Amino acid sequence: MEATGTDEVDKLKTKFISAWNNMKYSWVLKTKTYFSRNSPVLLLGKCYHFKYEDENKLLPARSGCTIEDHVIAGNVEEFRKDFISRIWLTYREEFPQIEGSTLTTDCGWGCTLRTGQMLLAQGLILHFLGRAWTWPDALNIENSDSESWTSNTVKKFTASFEASLSGERELKTPAVSQKETIRRYSDDHEMRNEIYHRKIISWFGDSPLALFGLHQLIEYGKKSGKKAGDWYGPAVVAHILRKAVEEARHPDLQGITIYVAQDCTVYSSDVIDKQCTSMASDNTDDKAVIILIPVRLGGERTNTDYLDFVKGILSLEYCVGIIGGKPKQSYYFAGFQDDSLIYMDPHYCQSFVDVSIKDFPLEMLKISSKEKYPLFTFVNGHSRDYDFTSTTTNEEDLFSEDEKKRLKRFSTEEFVLL
Repeated sequence: MEATGTDEVDKLKTKFISAWNNMKYSWVLKTKTYFSRNSPVLLLGKCYHFKYEDENKLLPARSGCTIEDHVIAGNVEEFRKDFISRIWLTYREEFPQIEGSTLTTDCGWGCTLRTGQMLLAQGLILHFLGRAWTWPDALNIENSDSESWTSNTVKKFTASFEASLSGERELKTPAVSQKETIRRYSDDHEMRNEIYHRKIISWFGDSPLALFGLHQLIEYGKKSGKKAGDWYGPAVVAHILRKAVEEARHPDLQGITIYVAQDCTVYSSDVIDKQCTSMASDNTDDKAVIILIPVRLGGERTNTDYLDFVKGILSLEYCVGIIGGKPKQSYYFAGFQDDSLIYMDPHYCQSFVDVSIKDFPLEMLKISSKEKYPLFTFVNGHSRDYDFTSTTTNEEDLFSEDEKKRLKRFSTEEFVLL
């Protein structure tokens, strides 16, 4: 009877905390962001300079961009379109109950899982769609209507794309002009991109069946001692994402793997092994390795000496972002202007979006030379070549004993994740 009473108290406590977090994070005010026209803005390797409003120019590194001869887009709308095209994943409420708990929301505890999802989502966007891709409807998001994507529209869209792949169009129209061929290719390419775009988002749905959804990530987290309602550190989330990608059984994901660096060191041969052992076809275009490097950038607060390094990372073309901040408060950092970082905030509670329906709304899912010591290093060879303890995990367990010890320590410290 005593145990039963304790369980009831815990359930009431959980419900109270969830209700409080729902109220607290549902009333978060969205503050207006201000940019300067006199300094370039870097967003995941792309440089924008609003000073050159009506043109794109090739400008040297002295303009402020860290990439020499970088194409700089001057149009403010181009930057807005690029930023809005990133997948924004936040706290949600009223989703299917998480197994083993009474929770139907992650308000107040799931921010690092959400930022980890955003980081992985950007990696998948980069792999399947490329860095130049932007969502065609991005600038219409404020006026968008969730009913604008009807089932018939999606069915027609999908059928047209499948027909183009099977060659049915060519059989029906044997003679076409070069202009028509170019237009058709463009249409098919856009349809292919939108299908992948929606598919990627569906993988992060708040459903037990979604490959990289909160429910699945929590299941993998249980094997490291975490449960729904706990706060997850970035290093733990990195390994959870690694396991989730390894276990994904979707044919489009078989060539993608995640490598998590050990002790701030990336071993090149281990990365190559990761790529070579993936289950994809022999086509190298189908393969990709996402490298995640848990590092600490200071003691009680971030050391400003690391700022130039962070900005350099965010300037790289293939950067998928940075997650972290401080304990129990994680953000997804995607760019910067001057010494101010641009981030996407998961601490905003939104309603559950059912991604199992074909017309689910997309608009609710958008939005240094000073160093004496490196934050992390790249080393030739394998980690085993340096007599370090092997971190090969048992197939029946998520983490090795050494990893469990490290992750227990990491989960309580201030870490960011590249």
